[in-house]
Amino acid sequence: MDKAGPKIHYTGYAPGAIGLITACHAAYYNEAWGLDLSFEIQVAADLAEFMSRFDPSLDFLELAWAGDVLAGSIAVDGSQPENEGARLRWFIVAPPFRKQGIGGTLLQEAVDFSKAAGHDPVFLWTFHGLDEARSLYEQAGFRLSREHEVFQWGQNILEQRFDLQSTD
Repeated sequence: MDKAGPKIHYTGYAPGAIGLITACHAAYYNEAWGLDLSFEIQVAADLAEFMSRFDPSLDFLELAWAGDVLAGSIAVDGSQPENEGARLRWFIVAPPFRKQGIGGTLLQEAVDFSKAAGHDPVFLWTFHGLDEARSLYEQAGFRLSREHEVFQWGQNILEQRFDLQSTD
């Protein structure tokens, strides 16, 4: 292994991914933002439900690996295009792997998949304060479309929706 760490490689689903993605989210958001157990439960339940009906023509999951360690993830849930559109979800890069281009690669792969699948619009929900992620979203063409305060996951948060601006 060189000083930069192990080479990053990307895959789709791998056994254990639901647990690893959930653990990555739960650990980071609890430590950095104080989100409670209800956040971990929601991630696990929603991700398990998504994977139980995963359709590769509509849905996308990409994992970034540093050796056998999960470095990041992203998904596109395309199950309800006739309603609100495709939803970008479970986007995270574990803190030890940030600033290596992983987030940009994951996000671009998800956007490329969404365009190829004909998803329009594509949106995501996040919350105020996640500035590094917001910068990536905006570079990829997402724009803030609405926000509102809500109490969830044991915190008052300013929830934000971003929509990918169509390039057609």
